[in-house]
Amino acid sequence: MNYILYDGSFREALLPFTYTRPVADIRIGILTIREKWEHYLRLTTTTLTEEYLEDKYPILELEQNIFINAGYIPNTSFVEAVKNLKPNQKITFQEDTIAFYTTDDQEEVDFETYETIDLELVEAIEYKWDLFLKNEYALKQDFDLLTADEISEPIPEGVQAIEKENIFIEEGAKISPCILNASSGPIYIGKNAVVLDGAMIRGPFALGENAVVKMGAKIYGATTVGPNCKVGGEIKNSILFGFSNKGHEGYLGNSVVGEWCNFGADTNVSNLKNNYSDVKVWSYEEDDYENTGQTFCGLMMGDHSKTGINSMLNTGTVVGVNANIFGSTMPEKFVPSFSWGGIKEKEEYNFDKAMETATKVMNRASQEFTAQDKAILEEVFKQTQKYRDL
Repeated sequence: MNYILYDGSFREALLPFTYTRPVADIRIGILTIREKWEHYLRLTTTTLTEEYLEDKYPILELEQNIFINAGYIPNTSFVEAVKNLKPNQKITFQEDTIAFYTTDDQEEVDFETYETIDLELVEAIEYKWDLFLKNEYALKQDFDLLTADEISEPIPEGVQAIEKENIFIEEGAKISPCILNASSGPIYIGKNAVVLDGAMIRGPFALGENAVVKMGAKIYGATTVGPNCKVGGEIKNSILFGFSNKGHEGYLGNSVVGEWCNFGADTNVSNLKNNYSDVKVWSYEEDDYENTGQTFCGLMMGDHSKTGINSMLNTGTVVGVNANIFGSTMPEKFVPSFSWGGIKEKEEYNFDKAMETATKVMNRASQEFTAQDKAILEEVFKQTQKYRDL
């Protein structure tokens, strides 16, 4: 069977993260949405997404296809329903179609003629802040998925481990004397990951492949540190997608950070307003701020963005793609993509210079900055020009 993950109606609500990737490649829990489906299905998936992303994330459409809305987190009942789909059947949740089996071109599908299969419970990622709100749910699911019938590497001598049965260590991981407390949720240490001396980690927590927790870090659940990230200081209920660094002291809470981001030393993020009122964040859909309904909400930062040393970020700050924030004052709560400075007197980040930096950063991690990557960022630069002109 051919499985295609499509963006669905939540894509714009998940900007800036979906500027540079399909919804399927957002990380929540241990795995991305795509990795979850491919693990369940034991098959490779392709993607139906925005046209400018198609070169990097292509679609393969055959005579028979099952389309799956990537904005919903797969669980056992959802996966089984997808596997059992027959032609001209659709799966719905609260009247929203979340998967369908078609033998027609996807643009010609008439859902009114399809037999409906209703699901009772599926978690949706409808808003940016759903990523950290539902990270505990996704992390526990992924932990069970990845560790079922597997044997953990032994916990090294000198590590203070609480509820060892909820700790799983992959091959090649190196763990110095530290505290791993899995009493509040599982702890997953990925392949070749490193936990340095004196780190204090409370689950639920996931450390991706080749990622590093630096000395003395204080990490509360539910937190995901994606592959090839480096983290230190204090972190709570946050997700770093991959290849991003928060290596120094400073606080990050109730936040989501894309790939290739870097936090200067002593960068601090506020996640609670002084008057304890609900946090508002920038909505790309509304071109205005929207109420999250949450008391705790920190930073939403798109790919390739960076902060200088001693940066302070306000509660509910949204930073776009390739923004470079520095200066002695706190930036506005919405920092458009390709901003240089981030404060009220911010300038536009020269595109060619931004590409030079992106190339250097990725090469340092032995990753190639491809023509596809550049073309995507060029389109993001064009799409976000209107925000820099405000």
